Amino acid sequence: MTHTPPTPITSYILQFPPETQQKLNDLRDAILEVVPEATEKIAYGIPTFFLNGNLVHFAGYKHHIGFYPGADGIEAFAAEMGAYHFSKGAVQFPLDQPLPLELVKRITAYRKEQNLAKKK
Repeated sequence: MTHTPPTPITSYILQFPPETQQKLNDLRDAILEVVPEATEKIAYGIPTFFLNGNLVHFAGYKHHIGFYPGADGIEAFAAEMGAYHFSKGAVQFPLDQPLPLELVKRITAYRKEQNLAKKK
């Protein structure tokens, strides 16, 4: 039987309580559904998805999950973020509410298009 070592993102997620781990894994899965070809790494101390540059990041906190699609990702979807605290490049998803995974997927797809366009 072959055992693969945990990835840095898996190790990052495992440091949180089980309920938070589930949400972080759900967020990770939603991102990977949109960009399965992205490279996962830890950058700036948090999980990062890389595809022709940094794509999106996320992080766990005591009361929320931070999602970091950059200023363009926030600006393009600001009208849909009214229920969440957000700033120029980040949005906070409270742990006591369901994650808006469809919104995360759309933002990630938008960022993917941006990053792939840079390649041309």
